[in-house]
Amino acid sequence: DDELQTDGNRSGHFQNGELGLAPTNEDVIRIIAAQLAEIGDQFDKEIQGRVVNDLVQHFLNEKLSKEEITLHMSRAVRELIRALPSDMEQEKAMLVLAMVLTKKIVNTVPSLLYRVFNTTLNYMNQQLHNYIVEMVSA
Repeated sequence: DDELQTDGNRSGHFQNGELGLAPTNEDVIRIIAAQLAEIGDQFDKEIQGRVVNDLVQHFLNEKLSKEEITLHMSRAVRELIRALPSDMEQEKAMLVLAMVLTKKIVNTVPSLLYRVFNTTLNYMNQQLHNYIVEMVSA
């Protein structure tokens, strides 16, 4: 639904003036979000500014297509997965890294919010959709 929630808050849409939430177990989603945020805080300290600055330059290049930028995001996540020590499953690490990179890029250049957000969603839908569905339904 083009929404990226990383802080454990509820996500929903207004329907007939009321906030309508998807039929899910909110407590489970809140727990998952809190765990991902904690992992993200750990990864945040390890990500070098060079990686973020390289991605910022790609996002600033308006000649690059959505697919090319998604490819750059994917490469950065794969490189970080190899560089960061982690004993967690690879898909979870990839998900958290994508969200942390999104936050760092937007904090560096706020005007890129729309492009970075859409690229991250595209990346997550391409690479991690099944993992996210399994994680929420488990």
